[in-house]
Amino acid sequence: MTRYRNALPQMTGGVFLTDGGLETTLVFHEGIELPCFASFPLITDELGRLKLRKYFRPYLELARLRKVGFILDTPTWRASFDWGTKLGFSRDKLIEANRQSVEFLGELREEYEGQVSPLIINGVIGPRGDGYKVESRMSTDEAQRFHMLQMDVFAASEADMVSAVTMNYVDEALGIVRAAQARKMPVVVSFTVETDGRLPSGEGLREAIETVDRVSGAYPLYYMVNCAHPEHFDDVLSGGAWLDRIWGLRANSSTKSHAELDAATEIDIGDPEDLGARYNALRAKLPNLVILGGCCGTDHRHLTAISDACMVA
Repeated sequence: MTRYRNALPQMTGGVFLTDGGLETTLVFHEGIELPCFASFPLITDELGRLKLRKYFRPYLELARLRKVGFILDTPTWRASFDWGTKLGFSRDKLIEANRQSVEFLGELREEYEGQVSPLIINGVIGPRGDGYKVESRMSTDEAQRFHMLQMDVFAASEADMVSAVTMNYVDEALGIVRAAQARKMPVVVSFTVETDGRLPSGEGLREAIETVDRVSGAYPLYYMVNCAHPEHFDDVLSGGAWLDRIWGLRANSSTKSHAELDAATEIDIGDPEDLGARYNALRAKLPNLVILGGCCGTDHRHLTAISDACMVA
């Protein structure tokens, strides 16, 4: 049973933390091989679930110490049909992996009952293709049909919301929003940008947000930016009410471009304190910035620095 689907707590005030860079932590810090950079196969056996519990616990402990809410993201960024096929998952097994991912987070939520509150379960939907570049495009209708597999699983589960993460062109984001509308699911859209502050498609961040809002009747709860360093998009955060729609940030630790990160053989953790200071500075431009997390290269050290800099209780 969902707890918050009809009244998500982050919409009524307070700071919420998330985790950091799941896949980069598992690969570079834990030495876990993730074919196709996919973490969802770990959910299918107990050893994999133990590794995921180990990963999430430092973040949940930080939220407990800071006395703030937490948004638990399913490890399903790559758990869509094309990626699943590459990894040898049939459609039924892929559906089961998405379902198990929500159940796993439900168990974590029960474990931290009374210690971290509110705890929100967020079903994550990633791009059909590469998150760093636009190799091919779908129409909005095609994207809606393609992403309905995950949306149907999350709608039938105890997930409180869904997020379209690392979106790199508008039509795919709109397709996921339409799928969410069709299933009456609360949805968030998180765009990624290049070092010039524009989506990999070339579309501007403002243009992307305003287009999705205009076409969907402002259906997304809010927007986020992920998988980019704050210095890549700081300069484009000006010019009006669209900034009020950005509620969350999950930045990379590194200032490197997507192409450089794609070719990297070692992790670049950057400077956690500097990253925290940049988050705090962005709060002056983004008045509704209340969801604080990390993406590639970040871990619990970065989240600690971010929460310290933003004076999270």
